[in-house]
Amino acid sequence: MSRASLAARVLVLAVVAVLVLTVPGWAGDYWTRILTGVCMWAGLALAWNVLGGYAGYISFGHAVFFGIGAYATAVLMQPGRHWNFFLTLPVGVAAAALLAAVVGWPTLKLRGAYFAIATWALAEAILQLATVVGFTNGSSGLVIPSFASSSFFYYAMLVAAVLTFLTTYTLLERSRWGYQVKALRDDEATARSVGIDTTRVKIQAFVLSAVIPAVFGAIDAYWITFINPQSVLAADITDQMVVMALIGGLGHSWGPALGAALLFVVNRQFVAEFGDTTSYIAVVGALVALVVLFLPDGLVSLIPGVRRLGLVRRLLPLSRPEAERR
Repeated sequence: MSRASLAARVLVLAVVAVLVLTVPGWAGDYWTRILTGVCMWAGLALAWNVLGGYAGYISFGHAVFFGIGAYATAVLMQPGRHWNFFLTLPVGVAAAALLAAVVGWPTLKLRGAYFAIATWALAEAILQLATVVGFTNGSSGLVIPSFASSSFFYYAMLVAAVLTFLTTYTLLERSRWGYQVKALRDDEATARSVGIDTTRVKIQAFVLSAVIPAVFGAIDAYWITFINPQSVLAADITDQMVVMALIGGLGHSWGPALGAALLFVVNRQFVAEFGDTTSYIAVVGALVALVVLFLPDGLVSLIPGVRRLGLVRRLLPLSRPEAERR
């Protein structure tokens, strides 16, 4: 890489960093809230990608961990307890990690649709439980003491999203453990035969994928000031993580964040223009179909310098010479 090219990249990154860090100063309240949501969903999509993209386990229960973080903050910040928000974060993270480890030990022995159904059943069970236990106040929900600062929540979500990316990138792309995760995704039997403790690695990936949503759930609860089971444990929260990661690029370090940014902005603009209608679901369905058919590696495959059409090569019965020409 030439010095001029390197200098140009550094300049572009510096400009982007300045724009991102000064959003509350120039974007206005509406776009600050939109970009706060972008940061949150980017982090959630990256978290789901740890298990779904890198480990190869499709989970439909990640809303559970988002809800655990939200309820840990909401319950501990109630008037009778008066916990500081930052002190509630470790509690939510610990609870999410414990649940992921306990549930992951038996369910990660399943594969494919069986694991997906098991995680979906877990999410539904926790949702129903949250509507009847006393400390959640059921469907009536909990009110959290408000903190009227949109800038605080923007920077909180931004820091959480950046730390999520740096953590997942370092662990999954630049460490031995990351290679072990990808090895068990590609061929678990072979990974086990070369000495990888696949059970331990899978549980660790599940725990990592669970604690990140707990952090975002806690910040989101403090941000919106009111939660109930449907707002933080509903299945559509997981569904959005899955779709965002799929559209952006499964198993890519930043592809899910790209998909999250695109879909969330489109969603907010669609709602502003047409109202909160179910027609948005049809639009997302059509987009997912197009991506699966023409960009199976997600939107990142459109960008020069990243892996392209790896899934297509696996799916199509190409001969070796044809594959090499591609």
